[in-house]
Amino acid sequence: MKIYIKYMLSIRCKMVVQAELEKLGINYTTVEIGYVELKGSLTTEQHEQLRTTLLNCGLELVDDKKSILIEKIKKIIIDFVHNGDEPLKMNFSTYLSEKLNYDYTYMSNLFSEITAISIENYIIAVKIERVKELLLYDELSLSEISYELHYSSVCHLSNQFKKYTGLTPSSFKNIRQLKRQNNEVKV
Repeated sequence: MKIYIKYMLSIRCKMVVQAELEKLGINYTTVEIGYVELKGSLTTEQHEQLRTTLLNCGLELVDDKKSILIEKIKKIIIDFVHNGDEPLKMNFSTYLSEKLNYDYTYMSNLFSEITAISIENYIIAVKIERVKELLLYDELSLSEISYELHYSSVCHLSNQFKKYTGLTPSSFKNIRQLKRQNNEVKV
């Protein structure tokens, strides 16, 4: 049985869900971003316990079909941004339609209606969060990050970053480094 979980967007969320499933004694085979594959089905009591536990962690069980489709769209986008080694040889809209077997216009309208953000803007937001992450790791240059995330240029990445965060990538990185230094001094 597969259950879908809203707001489950990171590895940290996966770890929280795994820990909560174990506390509740719910057997599972897989915990992935956005869903859990259970070994069996949940009793009504287990379902409610899990719902309450997840809500306390800032996560939600997803039960209706439209919300499940939205979570699937988000998972594909997150997976692509985090693991998309090769640029697509087709439009992302075609890729998404083929992956989920739905008309893109339907998915796009539904996504915008439910989340109040377009798929395109969601992709950009996920990419910007990934850029922030990579900047904080300090292992890649801005050019390497731009290439990894399939931006057409460093300038395009920088402009998009500034539009969404109000900061240039280098300003963001400098602010984070100053905060770290201030925290080290206080200790």
